[in-house]
Amino acid sequence: MTQQQLVPLIAIAAVIPFVLLRNRKPRTLRPEFLWVVPLIVVAAISFGFWAMSMSSRSAPPTDPVSLLILAVGLALGAAFGWQRGKMTTIHKTPDGVLKAQASPIGLFIIIGVMVGRRALEPWLEAHAADWHINPLAILEAFMLFAAGMVVTQRIEMFIRARNIQHGGTDAHVEAER
Repeated sequence: MTQQQLVPLIAIAAVIPFVLLRNRKPRTLRPEFLWVVPLIVVAAISFGFWAMSMSSRSAPPTDPVSLLILAVGLALGAAFGWQRGKMTTIHKTPDGVLKAQASPIGLFIIIGVMVGRRALEPWLEAHAADWHINPLAILEAFMLFAAGMVVTQRIEMFIRARNIQHGGTDAHVEAER
């Protein structure tokens, strides 16, 4: 691996323990602000798409196979995001404050996607021509996976948080008991 590929992996490895320690305790959940992170992620990924299209060595992925790859990346991200949102435990304290505790499995999914993207990038670029696939489509599919995961996770959490706020229960937690 080159230094350019290794630096992000080292940064991820350094941050993981802090994120896991931070997620050990439930944190206050404010459903009215759950839209902020998806907005930032979608804006950042949109900017990334634009930047890649401006400086890319290959054409933007607009052929049918590339669009299918992008759609699959987004759909898989949405499915994993919904599941990740369901794995987040949400409860209401006696004083009416919502608390959420994320599952560490969700973090490992995100890390796996990031590491996979970095590890596969050189190989995909070298072999994409053999498969007649735009290498940019595969890399953008990873970004759409991340965007889909974040957006649908927050939607799922918002739906459950609103239900709990209005006197309902966290149905999936009740089913496990």
